[in-house]
Amino acid sequence: MIPIKPVGAAVAAGSTASPVDVANAFLRPGALQLSALPPLSLYVHFPWCVRKCPYCDFNSHEVRGGFPEEAYLAAVRSDLESALPLIWGRKIYTIFIGGGTPSLMSAAGLDRLMSDIRTLLPLDGAAEVTMEANPGTFEADKFRSYRASGINRLSIGIQSFNARHLHALGRIHDADEARKAVEIAHANFDNFNLDLMFALPSQTLEEAQTDVSTAIAFAPPHLSLYHLTLEPNTYFAKHPPVVPDDDSSAEMQDMIFAQTKAAGYGHYEVSAYAQAGRQARHNLNYWQFGDYLGIGAGAHSKISFPHRIVRQMRYKQPKAYMEQVQAGRPIQEEFELEREDLGFEFMLNALRLTEGFDVNLFAERTGLSINAIEKSLNLAETKGLLYRDHRIIRPTELGGRFLNDLQQIFLN
Repeated sequence: MIPIKPVGAAVAAGSTASPVDVANAFLRPGALQLSALPPLSLYVHFPWCVRKCPYCDFNSHEVRGGFPEEAYLAAVRSDLESALPLIWGRKIYTIFIGGGTPSLMSAAGLDRLMSDIRTLLPLDGAAEVTMEANPGTFEADKFRSYRASGINRLSIGIQSFNARHLHALGRIHDADEARKAVEIAHANFDNFNLDLMFALPSQTLEEAQTDVSTAIAFAPPHLSLYHLTLEPNTYFAKHPPVVPDDDSSAEMQDMIFAQTKAAGYGHYEVSAYAQAGRQARHNLNYWQFGDYLGIGAGAHSKISFPHRIVRQMRYKQPKAYMEQVQAGRPIQEEFELEREDLGFEFMLNALRLTEGFDVNLFAERTGLSINAIEKSLNLAETKGLLYRDHRIIRPTELGGRFLNDLQQIFLN
């Protein structure tokens, strides 16, 4: 990770705290000169799930005897209220409610959350509003209520349609529940994503192909197909399962490219495939180095001001988060991105896009000239990992396959 320097005390937050002095804290002269602020998204984190999966490194906590829905939603509203001075006058273009398992929320709870968001924030008329949902929590009536409350896109954590692999991944649903979840989504939403994983413990190429074929047969507007990784501080990291080797994983990846292309899906990001016009707008904003306000336990924010870019992280443990909101200080970490780190931060995200990015976007989002990363661009191009001309910069096919190596070139 890049060394970071704090920018002083965390911004005060919570309904009991004084309003943030944005002019003094962030609008004073700084190291950057942004010509325009990027699009702004909202992320809301729901930290509970039925059971922690052995591969999961997200901020999720098992529900044991229920969870304090009302108290948590009250804290989220207070957190959002106190963050408003950071984003005055800016419209929200996308919302993502992630977790954990947000579909554990009651219909009334989700309606309350969406009502609070609409009350406090100016939403774009065509805002994309996504909620993560896991099979095993799907009830047709509840999801009709979610749709009526303003959710217009689902992201469904299928992971596999194979019973053996679902068991190995510690999922709470079976193959039939996975199929039923997709059917309920189809009945209530015209825009949804299916999450699947490959290179699973003892998975064969034929089994991976069956998973992908099954998913495509449902004609989802969007597919996310992730390679299983053994993340630090997970059960799988401590007790590694036997997974396919690199050659087998590469064969699975080639199969995915071929099957999705034949079915009319565009491969627009490392792990993302979409029908025409159905790209995930929220995720695109991340990859194009847009801004996002993160609310809820452990949520991260990236917020641009005319002369600086600031990152924040809220307290992760739900109990600590709610206590800190009540005390007016939910932000555990805050730092300003250093000028010399911005090139890497931008490229870390933008190089995930298979079609790359407009050259002018770099200056617009970082306040720096493209010349600031000229040496790294030349090196990546020489290695055959990058293509660029006067208009576009994008990874080559080789660069897409060795993305970590390509991104590393831009690390200062």
